[in-house]
Amino acid sequence: MHDQLRDMVVAGTVTIDGDAVEFHDGETIFQVARRHGAKIPTLCYDDRLEAFGGCRMCVVELEGSRNPVASCTTRAEPGMVVRTRNEALDAHRKTLLEMVVSENREVDVDPLRGYASQELKTLVEEYDAQAGRFKGAQSGTSNTDDDNPFILRDYDLCISCYRCVRVCAEQEGDHAINIMNRGFETQITTEFNGRLKESACTFCGQCVQTCPTGALGDRKAMRAEEDKAELKKTRTICPYCGVGCSVDLLTKGDRLVGVQPAMDGPANKGALCVKGQFAFDFVQHEERLKTPLLRGEDGNLHAASWDEALDRAAGGFSKALEKHGRYSLYGVASGRAPHEAAYTMQKFVRAGTGTNYIDNCSRA
Repeated sequence: MHDQLRDMVVAGTVTIDGDAVEFHDGETIFQVARRHGAKIPTLCYDDRLEAFGGCRMCVVELEGSRNPVASCTTRAEPGMVVRTRNEALDAHRKTLLEMVVSENREVDVDPLRGYASQELKTLVEEYDAQAGRFKGAQSGTSNTDDDNPFILRDYDLCISCYRCVRVCAEQEGDHAINIMNRGFETQITTEFNGRLKESACTFCGQCVQTCPTGALGDRKAMRAEEDKAELKKTRTICPYCGVGCSVDLLTKGDRLVGVQPAMDGPANKGALCVKGQFAFDFVQHEERLKTPLLRGEDGNLHAASWDEALDRAAGGFSKALEKHGRYSLYGVASGRAPHEAAYTMQKFVRAGTGTNYIDNCSRA
Protein backbone atom coordinates (compact mmCIF):
# COMPACT_ATOMS: atom_id res chain seq x y z
CA MET A 1 0.00 0.00 0.00
CA HIS A 2 2.69 2.50 0.98
CA ASP A 3 4.74 1.68 -2.14
CA GLN A 4 1.68 2.38 -4.27
CA LEU A 5 1.01 5.68 -2.50
CA ARG A 6 4.51 6.94 -3.21
CA ASP A 7 3.76 6.74 -6.94
CA MET A 8 0.41 8.53 -6.67
CA VAL A 9 -0.19 12.24 -7.11
CA VAL A 10 -1.40 14.19 -4.08
CA ALA A 11 -5.06 15.08 -4.64
CA GLY A 12 -5.43 17.60 -1.82
CA THR A 13 -5.52 17.95 1.95
CA VAL A 14 -8.07 17.13 4.63
CA THR A 15 -8.07 18.13 8.28
CA ILE A 16 -7.93 15.14 10.62
CA ASP A 17 -8.42 15.99 14.30
CA GLY A 18 -7.00 19.47 13.70
CA ASP A 19 -4.05 18.43 11.52
CA ALA A 20 -3.80 19.05 7.77
CA VAL A 21 -3.08 15.75 6.02
CA GLU A 22 -2.38 15.17 2.33
CA PHE A 23 -4.33 12.43 0.57
CA HIS A 24 -4.15 10.65 -2.75
CA ASP A 25 -6.88 10.17 -5.31
CA GLY A 26 -9.21 7.32 -4.33
CA GLU A 27 -8.23 7.16 -0.66
CA THR A 28 -10.98 6.95 1.93
CA ILE A 29 -11.14 8.96 5.14
CA PHE A 30 -10.29 5.77 7.03
CA GLN A 31 -7.13 5.17 5.01
CA VAL A 32 -5.97 8.76 5.33
CA ALA A 33 -6.69 8.89 9.06
CA ARG A 34 -4.95 5.60 9.76
CA ARG A 35 -1.90 6.62 7.76
CA HIS A 36 -1.84 9.82 9.84
CA GLY A 37 -1.88 7.74 13.02
CA ALA A 38 -5.51 8.25 14.07
CA LYS A 39 -6.99 5.14 15.64
CA ILE A 40 -10.41 4.40 14.17
CA PRO A 41 -12.02 1.13 15.34
CA THR A 42 -13.62 -1.31 12.92
CA LEU A 43 -14.92 -4.87 12.85
CA CYS A 44 -15.84 -5.43 9.21
CA TYR A 45 -12.74 -3.93 7.58
CA ASP A 46 -9.91 -5.93 6.04
CA ASP A 47 -7.19 -4.21 4.01
CA ARG A 48 -7.42 -6.84 1.32
CA LEU A 49 -11.17 -6.46 0.75
CA GLU A 50 -13.51 -3.90 -0.75
CA ALA A 51 -14.76 -1.60 2.00
CA PHE A 52 -18.15 -2.77 3.29
CA GLY A 53 -19.28 -0.24 5.91
CA GLY A 54 -21.39 -2.79 7.72
CA CYS A 55 -20.28 -2.57 11.36
CA ARG A 56 -20.53 1.27 11.61
CA MET A 57 -17.75 1.28 14.19
CA CYS A 58 -15.60 3.49 11.96
CA VAL A 59 -18.04 6.42 11.75
CA VAL A 60 -16.47 9.86 12.10
CA GLU A 61 -17.81 13.40 12.33
CA LEU A 62 -17.57 15.25 9.04
CA GLU A 63 -18.03 19.00 9.17
CA GLY A 64 -21.10 19.97 7.15
CA SER A 65 -22.65 16.50 7.35
CA ARG A 66 -25.81 16.10 9.39
CA ASN A 67 -24.89 12.61 10.60
CA PRO A 68 -21.62 10.77 11.20
CA VAL A 69 -20.29 8.98 8.10
CA ALA A 70 -18.62 5.61 7.66
CA SER A 71 -14.97 6.50 7.15
CA CYS A 72 -14.13 3.26 5.33
CA THR A 73 -16.54 3.97 2.45
CA THR A 74 -16.33 7.78 2.28
CA ARG A 75 -13.76 9.09 -0.20
CA ALA A 76 -11.54 11.93 0.96
CA GLU A 77 -12.26 15.27 -0.72
CA PRO A 78 -10.22 18.51 -0.55
CA GLY A 79 -11.14 20.70 2.41
CA MET A 80 -12.86 18.04 4.49
CA VAL A 81 -12.71 18.58 8.26
CA VAL A 82 -12.91 15.30 10.16
CA ARG A 83 -13.01 14.37 13.84
CA THR A 84 -12.28 10.74 14.59
CA ARG A 85 -12.97 10.73 18.34
CA ASN A 86 -15.11 12.62 20.81
CA GLU A 87 -17.61 11.81 23.53
CA ALA A 88 -20.53 11.28 21.14
CA LEU A 89 -18.57 8.99 18.82
CA ASP A 90 -17.22 6.95 21.73
CA ALA A 91 -20.76 6.53 23.10
CA HIS A 92 -21.97 5.44 19.68
CA ARG A 93 -19.20 2.84 19.37
CA LYS A 94 -19.74 1.55 22.89
CA THR A 95 -23.46 1.08 22.22
CA LEU A 96 -22.75 -0.84 19.02
CA LEU A 97 -20.31 -3.10 20.85
CA GLU A 98 -22.80 -3.75 23.64
CA MET A 99 -25.41 -4.75 21.07
CA VAL A 100 -22.92 -7.22 19.59
CA VAL A 101 -21.70 -8.76 22.84
CA SER A 102 -25.22 -9.03 24.24
CA GLU A 103 -25.99 -11.41 21.40
CA ASN A 104 -22.76 -13.42 21.40
CA ARG A 105 -22.22 -16.44 23.64
CA GLU A 106 -18.75 -15.25 24.63
CA VAL A 107 -16.12 -12.68 23.74
CA ASP A 108 -12.98 -14.09 25.35
CA VAL A 109 -11.75 -16.71 22.88
CA ASP A 110 -8.32 -18.31 22.57
CA PRO A 111 -5.91 -16.64 20.09
CA LEU A 112 -5.38 -20.08 18.57
CA ARG A 113 -8.74 -19.70 16.83
CA GLY A 114 -7.26 -17.37 14.24
CA TYR A 115 -5.12 -14.36 13.34
CA ALA A 116 -7.90 -11.76 13.84
CA SER A 117 -9.85 -13.61 16.54
CA GLN A 118 -9.02 -11.05 19.27
CA GLU A 119 -10.35 -7.94 17.49
CA LEU A 120 -13.79 -7.93 19.13
CA LYS A 121 -12.34 -8.72 22.57
CA THR A 122 -9.80 -5.88 22.25
CA LEU A 123 -12.47 -3.31 21.35
CA VAL A 124 -14.82 -4.48 24.11
CA GLU A 125 -12.05 -3.96 26.65
CA GLU A 126 -11.04 -0.60 25.18
CA TYR A 127 -14.58 0.81 25.31
CA ASP A 128 -15.60 -1.03 28.50
CA ALA A 129 -18.66 -2.44 26.73
CA GLN A 130 -20.98 -4.45 28.96
CA ALA A 131 -22.53 -7.75 27.87
CA GLY A 132 -26.21 -8.34 28.55
CA ARG A 133 -27.45 -4.76 28.14
CA PHE A 134 -29.42 -5.68 25.02
CA LYS A 135 -29.86 -9.37 25.77
CA GLY A 136 -32.59 -10.99 23.69
CA ALA A 137 -32.90 -12.85 20.40
CA GLN A 138 -29.76 -14.27 18.85
CA SER A 139 -28.70 -14.87 15.26
CA GLY A 140 -26.32 -17.46 13.91
CA THR A 141 -26.46 -21.17 14.67
CA SER A 142 -23.24 -23.14 15.06
CA ASN A 143 -22.77 -25.99 12.61
CA THR A 144 -21.61 -28.68 14.99
CA ASP A 145 -22.35 -31.43 12.46
CA ASP A 146 -19.64 -30.27 10.05
CA ASP A 147 -17.01 -32.96 10.52
CA ASN A 148 -14.22 -31.38 8.46
CA PRO A 149 -10.84 -31.63 10.25
CA PHE A 150 -9.70 -28.04 9.72
CA ILE A 151 -12.35 -25.34 10.29
CA LEU A 152 -14.62 -24.91 13.33
CA ARG A 153 -17.94 -23.25 12.40
CA ASP A 154 -19.01 -21.71 15.73
CA TYR A 155 -21.63 -19.29 14.42
CA ASP A 156 -22.93 -18.46 17.90
CA LEU A 157 -20.05 -15.97 17.83
CA CYS A 158 -20.83 -14.59 14.35
CA ILE A 159 -21.50 -10.83 14.12
CA SER A 160 -22.42 -10.79 10.41
CA CYS A 161 -19.39 -8.75 9.35
CA TYR A 162 -19.20 -10.98 6.24
CA ARG A 163 -15.41 -10.78 6.10
CA CYS A 164 -15.29 -14.56 5.67
CA VAL A 165 -17.72 -14.50 2.74
CA ARG A 166 -15.92 -11.60 1.09
CA VAL A 167 -12.40 -12.99 1.47
CA CYS A 168 -13.56 -16.31 0.00
CA ALA A 169 -15.05 -14.50 -3.01
CA GLU A 170 -12.70 -11.54 -3.52
CA GLN A 171 -9.36 -13.08 -2.61
CA GLU A 172 -9.77 -16.77 -3.36
CA GLY A 173 -12.47 -16.65 -6.03
CA ASP A 174 -14.03 -19.80 -4.55
CA HIS A 175 -17.45 -18.44 -3.48
CA ALA A 176 -17.70 -21.50 -1.23
CA ILE A 177 -19.66 -19.71 1.52
CA ASN A 178 -22.40 -17.12 1.42
CA ILE A 179 -25.18 -15.50 3.44
CA MET A 180 -28.73 -16.74 3.72
CA ASN A 181 -31.80 -15.13 5.32
CA ARG A 182 -32.04 -11.73 6.98
CA GLY A 183 -32.24 -10.17 10.44
CA PHE A 184 -31.93 -12.62 13.32
CA GLU A 185 -32.21 -15.48 10.82
CA THR A 186 -28.98 -14.45 9.08
CA GLN A 187 -26.61 -17.37 8.67
CA ILE A 188 -23.24 -18.00 7.00
CA THR A 189 -23.64 -21.13 4.93
CA THR A 190 -22.48 -23.18 1.96
CA GLU A 191 -24.59 -23.97 -1.07
CA PHE A 192 -27.64 -26.00 0.02
CA ASN A 193 -26.46 -25.49 3.63
CA GLY A 194 -24.17 -28.52 3.37
CA ARG A 195 -20.77 -29.41 4.80
CA LEU A 196 -17.61 -27.59 3.82
CA LYS A 197 -15.96 -30.63 2.27
CA GLU A 198 -19.01 -31.04 0.01
CA SER A 199 -18.74 -27.42 -1.17
CA ALA A 200 -16.28 -25.48 -3.32
CA CYS A 201 -14.13 -24.86 -0.21
CA THR A 202 -10.39 -25.48 -0.76
CA PHE A 203 -9.62 -25.20 2.98
CA CYS A 204 -7.19 -22.34 2.46
CA GLY A 205 -8.12 -20.99 5.91
CA GLN A 206 -8.60 -17.40 4.70
CA CYS A 207 -12.04 -17.23 6.34
CA VAL A 208 -10.57 -18.37 9.65
CA GLN A 209 -7.78 -15.81 9.68
CA THR A 210 -10.01 -12.81 8.88
CA CYS A 211 -12.78 -13.61 11.40
CA PRO A 212 -12.69 -10.94 14.18
CA THR A 213 -14.57 -13.00 16.78
CA GLY A 214 -13.33 -16.58 16.42
CA ALA A 215 -16.66 -17.75 14.99
CA LEU A 216 -14.54 -19.54 12.44
CA GLY A 217 -11.63 -21.26 14.13
CA ASP A 218 -8.52 -23.27 13.29
CA ARG A 219 -9.58 -26.67 14.56
CA LYS A 220 -6.07 -28.14 14.50
CA ALA A 221 -4.49 -25.28 16.44
CA MET A 222 -7.32 -25.31 18.98
CA ARG A 223 -6.31 -28.78 20.10
CA ALA A 224 -3.60 -27.02 22.12
CA GLU A 225 -6.01 -24.69 23.97
CA GLU A 226 -5.60 -26.61 27.23
CA ASP A 227 -1.81 -26.32 27.05
CA LYS A 228 -0.98 -23.39 29.34
CA ALA A 229 2.52 -22.86 27.93
CA GLU A 230 3.24 -19.46 26.41
CA LEU A 231 2.17 -19.10 22.78
CA LYS A 232 5.01 -17.90 20.55
CA LYS A 233 5.13 -16.88 16.90
CA THR A 234 8.13 -17.44 14.66
CA ARG A 235 8.30 -15.95 11.16
CA THR A 236 9.53 -18.26 8.42
CA ILE A 237 8.83 -19.34 4.82
CA CYS A 238 6.50 -22.16 3.85
CA PRO A 239 8.56 -24.96 2.21
CA TYR A 240 5.80 -26.58 0.17
CA CYS A 241 6.31 -24.81 -3.18
CA GLY A 242 8.26 -22.10 -4.95
CA VAL A 243 5.93 -19.18 -4.20
CA GLY A 244 7.69 -18.47 -0.90
CA CYS A 245 4.71 -17.61 1.31
CA SER A 246 5.59 -16.00 4.64
CA VAL A 247 4.07 -17.77 7.64
CA ASP A 248 4.11 -17.49 11.41
CA LEU A 249 4.63 -20.80 13.20
CA LEU A 250 2.68 -21.06 16.46
CA THR A 251 4.49 -22.99 19.16
CA LYS A 252 3.90 -23.89 22.78
CA GLY A 253 7.06 -25.12 24.42
CA ASP A 254 8.74 -27.43 21.90
CA ARG A 255 5.48 -28.23 20.09
CA LEU A 256 4.31 -26.78 16.79
CA VAL A 257 0.57 -26.25 17.30
CA GLY A 258 -0.48 -24.17 14.28
CA VAL A 259 0.41 -22.02 11.31
CA GLN A 260 -0.86 -18.55 10.45
CA PRO A 261 -0.26 -16.63 7.22
CA ALA A 262 1.80 -13.45 7.44
CA MET A 263 -0.49 -10.57 6.48
CA ASP A 264 2.57 -8.55 5.45
CA GLY A 265 4.19 -11.41 3.54
CA PRO A 266 5.45 -9.98 0.21
CA ALA A 267 4.53 -13.11 -1.76
CA ASN A 268 1.21 -14.08 -0.18
CA LYS A 269 -0.23 -11.01 1.63
CA GLY A 270 -2.05 -13.19 4.15
CA ALA A 271 -2.99 -16.03 1.80
CA LEU A 272 -2.08 -19.70 2.12
CA CYS A 273 -3.10 -22.97 0.50
CA VAL A 274 -4.44 -25.93 2.45
CA LYS A 275 -0.95 -27.46 2.75
CA GLY A 276 0.70 -24.30 4.00
CA GLN A 277 -2.12 -23.70 6.47
CA PHE A 278 -2.81 -27.15 7.87
CA ALA A 279 -0.25 -29.77 6.72
CA PHE A 280 2.25 -29.63 9.56
CA ASP A 281 1.53 -32.83 11.50
CA PHE A 282 4.59 -34.55 10.01
CA VAL A 283 6.89 -32.24 11.99
CA GLN A 284 6.30 -34.08 15.26
CA HIS A 285 4.51 -37.21 14.07
CA GLU A 286 5.09 -40.21 16.33
CA GLU A 287 6.21 -42.30 13.35
CA ARG A 288 8.77 -39.77 12.13
CA LEU A 289 12.27 -41.27 11.99
CA LYS A 290 14.66 -39.89 14.56
CA THR A 291 17.75 -41.84 13.58
CA PRO A 292 19.13 -43.29 10.30
CA LEU A 293 18.20 -46.88 9.48
CA LEU A 294 20.36 -49.29 7.44
CA ARG A 295 19.25 -52.63 6.04
CA GLY A 296 21.40 -55.42 7.42
CA GLU A 297 22.35 -58.80 5.97
CA ASP A 298 19.27 -60.25 7.68
CA GLY A 299 17.09 -58.07 5.46
CA ASN A 300 15.83 -55.94 8.34
CA LEU A 301 16.38 -52.24 9.12
CA HIS A 302 18.66 -51.38 12.03
CA ALA A 303 19.47 -48.07 13.71
CA ALA A 304 22.81 -46.60 12.63
CA SER A 305 24.93 -43.51 13.10
CA TRP A 306 24.87 -40.65 10.60
CA ASP A 307 28.43 -41.45 9.51
CA GLU A 308 27.46 -45.05 8.79
CA ALA A 309 24.37 -44.00 6.86
CA LEU A 310 26.20 -41.38 4.81
CA ASP A 311 29.01 -43.82 3.98
CA ARG A 312 26.47 -46.42 2.81
CA ALA A 313 24.64 -43.82 0.65
CA ALA A 314 27.88 -42.49 -0.85
CA GLY A 315 29.00 -46.02 -1.66
CA GLY A 316 25.72 -46.74 -3.43
CA PHE A 317 25.93 -43.57 -5.53
CA SER A 318 29.53 -44.32 -6.47
CA LYS A 319 28.69 -47.87 -7.61
CA ALA A 320 25.74 -46.64 -9.71
CA LEU A 321 27.85 -43.97 -11.40
CA GLU A 322 30.67 -46.41 -12.11
CA LYS A 323 28.42 -49.13 -13.50
CA HIS A 324 25.66 -47.17 -15.27
CA GLY A 325 26.97 -43.64 -15.74
CA ARG A 326 25.82 -40.28 -14.52
CA TYR A 327 22.43 -40.43 -16.25
CA SER A 328 21.43 -43.38 -14.09
CA LEU A 329 20.85 -41.07 -11.10
CA TYR A 330 17.84 -38.83 -10.60
CA GLY A 331 17.11 -36.65 -7.56
CA VAL A 332 13.71 -35.63 -6.16
CA ALA A 333 13.68 -33.18 -3.23
CA SER A 334 10.90 -33.32 -0.64
CA GLY A 335 8.38 -30.49 -0.35
CA ARG A 336 8.47 -30.99 3.41
CA ALA A 337 12.17 -30.21 3.64
CA PRO A 338 13.48 -26.67 4.25
CA HIS A 339 14.58 -24.60 1.26
CA GLU A 340 18.20 -24.99 2.33
CA ALA A 341 17.85 -28.77 1.98
CA ALA A 342 16.34 -28.40 -1.49
CA TYR A 343 19.23 -26.16 -2.54
CA THR A 344 21.76 -28.65 -1.18
CA MET A 345 20.01 -31.47 -3.02
CA GLN A 346 20.15 -29.74 -6.41
CA LYS A 347 23.77 -28.73 -5.79
CA PHE A 348 24.67 -32.32 -5.02
CA VAL A 349 23.07 -33.62 -8.24
CA ARG A 350 24.34 -30.89 -10.54
CA ALA A 351 27.85 -30.54 -9.14
CA GLY A 352 28.25 -34.13 -7.98
CA THR A 353 26.96 -36.00 -11.04
CA GLY A 354 27.15 -33.34 -13.75
CA THR A 355 23.49 -33.61 -14.79
CA ASN A 356 20.32 -31.58 -14.33
CA TYR A 357 18.29 -34.63 -13.31
CA ILE A 358 16.78 -32.95 -10.25
CA ASP A 359 13.17 -32.12 -9.43
CA ASN A 360 10.94 -31.31 -6.50
CA CYS A 361 7.63 -32.87 -5.52
CA SER A 362 6.13 -29.44 -4.75
CA ARG A 363 4.12 -27.47 -7.26
CA ALA A 364 2.97 -23.85 -7.03
